[in-house]
Amino acid sequence: MPLIEVQNLSKHYSCGEETVAALSGVDLAIEAGEFIAIMGQSGSGKSTLLSVLGGMNHPTAGSVSIAGVPLYTLPDEGLADFRAQNLGFVFQSFHLIPYLTALENVMLPLTISKMSKAEKRAAAGDSLARVGLAGKAERLPNQLSGGEQERVAIARAIVNTPHILFADEPTGNLDSKNSDEVMGLFRELNGGGQTVVMVTHNPENCGYADRTIYLRDGLVVESV
Repeated sequence: MPLIEVQNLSKHYSCGEETVAALSGVDLAIEAGEFIAIMGQSGSGKSTLLSVLGGMNHPTAGSVSIAGVPLYTLPDEGLADFRAQNLGFVFQSFHLIPYLTALENVMLPLTISKMSKAEKRAAAGDSLARVGLAGKAERLPNQLSGGEQERVAIARAIVNTPHILFADEPTGNLDSKNSDEVMGLFRELNGGGQTVVMVTHNPENCGYADRTIYLRDGLVVESV
């Protein structure tokens, strides 16, 4: 059984009297341990697909199952718990809290955990060390470079050891040097067993992935 299985997935939005189809009958299977890149032109449905796969955007039709669990049959609270326990998210704009240190930002997904505060700090410290920022735990986001802020965002996404890491344009705000370093980090995490699903507009990033899925007008047109 694939880790992620998508069947006949559609997502429609109402825009005035018009209905816009962001996704139209997508079928997809992703195996555990794969590194998947999703590419397509602006408006092709890439980010919509990622948000639906990540349990953040109810589809209009079709199904998404992760590890055999049909996501959108879960009640809202159950879906939120499933995301917190199994999925990690990295976004293009980092979404770091400016008045929290790097360590405190990484601790955020552990807020509802039953771990002690010392255990949470230790887990966040370990996660920062994994992304090469052990010495910058007490710095605020504005004291970090763009590449370092993205690393903090990745550390936050992996602190709860999720089964799947979703990334939406993770290098979109970075220069080429920092982009290469961040993509190398994703490859390293994937080599350690992390399943990675990444939306990107940069063809060079696809070189780090095992497989690239191409979308056009809400449809999968190629998977190589």
